[in-house]
Amino acid sequence: MIPTTTAHDGLTLPVLGFGTYKLTGHAGAASIERAIASGYTLVDSAFNYENEGSVGAAVRASAHHHAARDELIVTSKLPGRHQQHDAAIATVEESAARMGLERIDLYLIHWPNPRQGTYVEAWQALIEAKERGLVGAIGVCNFLPEHLDRLHAETGVMPEVNQIELHPHFPQEEQLAYDREHGIITQAWSPLGRGGEMLAEPEIVRIAEAHRATPGQVILAWGIARGVVPIPKAASQDRQRENLGALELRLGDEEVSAITALGRPDGRLKGQDPAVYEEF
Repeated sequence: MIPTTTAHDGLTLPVLGFGTYKLTGHAGAASIERAIASGYTLVDSAFNYENEGSVGAAVRASAHHHAARDELIVTSKLPGRHQQHDAAIATVEESAARMGLERIDLYLIHWPNPRQGTYVEAWQALIEAKERGLVGAIGVCNFLPEHLDRLHAETGVMPEVNQIELHPHFPQEEQLAYDREHGIITQAWSPLGRGGEMLAEPEIVRIAEAHRATPGQVILAWGIARGVVPIPKAASQDRQRENLGALELRLGDEEVSAITALGRPDGRLKGQDPAVYEEF
């Protein structure tokens, strides 16, 4: 059983989830089913990943062998091109239809797209979708404090989740502190970075050797120690299980601080600054 964390409105999530980006088709569904069999209960997807069908197939198959439907938390995300109210409602309905599920447990706005200026309208649609029972809980991705403040000021409802880019080269101390203060669960996308550069950081390798762990386990344990819910993707069951091993790892405060100190001013993987970046 994976330990849990709870948001301001009562949403409870495991402290480690499973990412599904690029896990598509039958092979993707099989990989996701293996992850559920390994013990993951939080499964992350998005409309733009074009794999909601594969996720739903894995969830339905798992109900017969690995985990009952009500033991899983299935997530999807609203794309920028569908942020207008009616389009947002229809997209939530479409996501559930693609997944073959009566409702989606957690639905997030994928990016604020501030220049487009419709994220409050999208948020109002998700509030309505929750009230209608289409989704169980609602949140956002990549929202800065200014975006979150505006959501609360205009709707009175604060997201329960904020999924952001967060890893040792971009530790997000200010955003994490804001989310924590407001009872928002911070999830981390690309928590291990991309291309293996972070896994080779000498400080991370040193800490891994001291704990007889892998660098990936150390990075995930660092995130969990900071109150973050990492969402790593792993296609193979060996890697899926390796990532779960992070739950057994306890880092000291000095080790956590040493990894946080690896942050860089230009640490974003692709320079996607939510203040200006738009994704449709």
